[in-house]
Amino acid sequence: MKKHLVLALGLMVSPIAFAQSAYDALERVKTIMDDDQLRQESYESGHERIRFCGYCHGEDGNSVRDYIPNLADQHPLYLFNQFEKFGDGRRDHYVMTKLAQTLSLEERIDIAVYYSQQEAKSRTPDSPSLAAEGEVIFKRYCTACHGEEGGGFKDMPRLAGQPAEYLESRLVRFKKMEPGDDTTPMIGITDALSEEDFERLAEYLQTL
Repeated sequence: MKKHLVLALGLMVSPIAFAQSAYDALERVKTIMDDDQLRQESYESGHERIRFCGYCHGEDGNSVRDYIPNLADQHPLYLFNQFEKFGDGRRDHYVMTKLAQTLSLEERIDIAVYYSQQEAKSRTPDSPSLAAEGEVIFKRYCTACHGEEGGGFKDMPRLAGQPAEYLESRLVRFKKMEPGDDTTPMIGITDALSEEDFERLAEYLQTL
């Protein structure tokens, strides 16, 4: 099955061919997602490869620790792009960077496909009143990119159901970044918000 998928898509499995392979890989992800048989084969291969990932992100993509993000129901192109960023240095994390650099192109694709097919689970807010305030902020600042229900779209991540602790920490990091350090629009968005707003947003988003 593995060989069949590689032959069918013409995948190169040499590790860490990030710069040359990114565009072709994104096209291959689209091809897989549009074909039921290829998607199922990629899903099964991804399930075999997520043993290490599952310790932190959960086998079903729902985080087992509140400071770690859910991967469930993220768009496969978004997940694949995050592997690329960890692998080529645009993102840095003491675990994820090393992991991304050990995965072949095929493995990065299969893991992305696998987690994209999992169901994200919402969480109960610690403070319903804060969550209600967070909904107002979300609708004002976030829906244009992340969708009315926080589900994301391609390169825009799913926020719905993410652990509040993780969301808050990411928002704080964006706020501390200087313009020019990154191309993300999140720097400008977070500059207009307070850390109290981050708490409100996080409380709301984990309930979706």
